[in-house]
Amino acid sequence: MTQAGPETHGTSARVLAAIIALAAWAGIAVHFHALADGPASWPGVVWTLLGYFTVTTNLLVAIVFTCVAAKARFATPWLLGATLLNILFVGVVYGLLLQGLKELTGGSQLANVLLHRVTPALTTVFWLGFVRKGSLTLRAPFLWALYPIGYLVYALFRGAVENRYPYPFIDVARIGWEQTLVNSLLIALGFVAAGEVLVWLDRRLGGKTRS
Repeated sequence: MTQAGPETHGTSARVLAAIIALAAWAGIAVHFHALADGPASWPGVVWTLLGYFTVTTNLLVAIVFTCVAAKARFATPWLLGATLLNILFVGVVYGLLLQGLKELTGGSQLANVLLHRVTPALTTVFWLGFVRKGSLTLRAPFLWALYPIGYLVYALFRGAVENRYPYPFIDVARIGWEQTLVNSLLIALGFVAAGEVLVWLDRRLGGKTRS
């Protein structure tokens, strides 16, 4: 039986982890600089950034892969699977629902590429090439979903206080509570379904065919 303990990564894996961490940190930093290049205060810019799932998830990627690059062994296949699914979620939702809604230039465009395309792609490569397979269970996606669900509650509460919502598909002020909840449920179901596909792939690659 495959053990689900901490990963031990070789030099190649740590180099790729460092590149992934650098891409995530750079994307966040460029996005911060683009927003801070104006009248907003630095604390205000940080608060604005932390309202977006894209930023919080890339922050997760940055921290996890910085630790992997530094030889920290807490990054289990479970954590790396959760990180992969959530950053893929960022890329897919952007591509399907958000791309083209705003015209981006300069630093904002660079940050967009790093946060929505580069980090999801590189994290996928890392998972395929360097993460031990065969230890994920069918209940893992339901636990992984606690993070986006927690973000949703936070975003809706914050939006109700500020009267400003980070994404149009949860913009209660514009589309109402009913449509917001329907959209959220559909996205949550898609997230869990994608997670089960990831578990299936993990088990196939790990040579496990039984639950």
